[in-house]
Amino acid sequence: MNKKKIINDPVYGFINIQTDILYDIIQHPFFQRLRRIKQLGLTHYVYPGASHTRFDHVLGATHLMESAIKQLQSTGVKITNEEAEGVLIAILMHDLGHGPFSHTLEQSFVQNISHEDISLMFMQHLNKEFDGKLSLGIAIFTNNYKKEFLHSLVSSQLDTDRLDYLRRDSFYTGVTEGNVGSERIIKMLRIVNDQLAVEEKGIYSVEKFLVARRIMYWQVYLHKTVVAAEQMLLQVIKRAKEQSKKKKLFATPALGYFFNNDLNKIEDFKATTSGINPLKAFAELDDNDIIVSIKEWKNSDDTVLAELSRRIINRDLFKLEIQIEPFDDSKIKQLRKKASKIYNISDEDAKFFVFSDVIKNKAYSSDNASRINILLKSGKLADIAVASDISNISTLSETVQKHFLCYPKECLV
Repeated sequence: MNKKKIINDPVYGFINIQTDILYDIIQHPFFQRLRRIKQLGLTHYVYPGASHTRFDHVLGATHLMESAIKQLQSTGVKITNEEAEGVLIAILMHDLGHGPFSHTLEQSFVQNISHEDISLMFMQHLNKEFDGKLSLGIAIFTNNYKKEFLHSLVSSQLDTDRLDYLRRDSFYTGVTEGNVGSERIIKMLRIVNDQLAVEEKGIYSVEKFLVARRIMYWQVYLHKTVVAAEQMLLQVIKRAKEQSKKKKLFATPALGYFFNNDLNKIEDFKATTSGINPLKAFAELDDNDIIVSIKEWKNSDDTVLAELSRRIINRDLFKLEIQIEPFDDSKIKQLRKKASKIYNISDEDAKFFVFSDVIKNKAYSSDNASRINILLKSGKLADIAVASDISNISTLSETVQKHFLCYPKECLV
């Protein structure tokens, strides 16, 4: 069977699947599941085109990785065929651990376990199925391989993951300010003392990349209506979990498993619970489980769950205010009192309708472990924040924190 396939991608054009093992991974049910997980959660409630999936993204990131490998090899960097395949495996599988709606619900079904942790567990499981063929990819993914720059291509502040998702998310949302020159950045990549760097003449492309990342966070990822929708989704899942402990609640089998079993550490994933392997249960969980269940919950006899579910399905979203300072407790209490009266619910349950938290954005981190290196004409490496003549690049290293207050519009009447 010919496993060297060509995929037509709307962002890059034709993407080549070069080796048998990459094709076999893509065909595996664990990987095909990514077709059913949206890249940007509920962002399509604001930007209708943003319905692309994790599947699209990892294929794009793999395409950029292939370009990066060829570019580095052309500059004299020694990358063997085995290493090239290993780093392609690492980037192809780096997002396997994402749960429904990606980052939105990351801690809703498992606690203290990141999607990277779950991705690694999937890799280790598949490595047994594929007779150890993923071992080098796993070593690169976990930064346990002798050539550290290969890991940097998978996970750093200028990796092929970020280069793809910024360009792809910009494409599907229509927010052109987020479009980054991934090809030029890749053309400027160099390796110096096992460190990933960008040639000095590519500095403007890196500056645009960092500015684009900041714009995408505030205009897309942390857009106030997106935040409102995703916070409401979090409240729905939280309420459903509470209700499932009290009475029988409709849920798909995969979702029901995570309602009934607490998974708080990696070891919990490696032990069979209720006769079911947790990792395989997670592999059955995707966006469809959530939507199907929410459609049923909007008919629940629990007012809180029914109202929140109805609003999510019909895009009847809460109002969201954002400001630098924390919101006054008196305002929050007043809004909760109104919500309690409008929906005939207790003051405690009103917390599901009126709540406050923070959002954070840090476009760049200048610590030595993960900084973006610029290869100066002198042959020395310099942090982009130092090498750039744009003063706001160093400003992007500061964490910007804003407070939000979310509540039904009816509470203002």
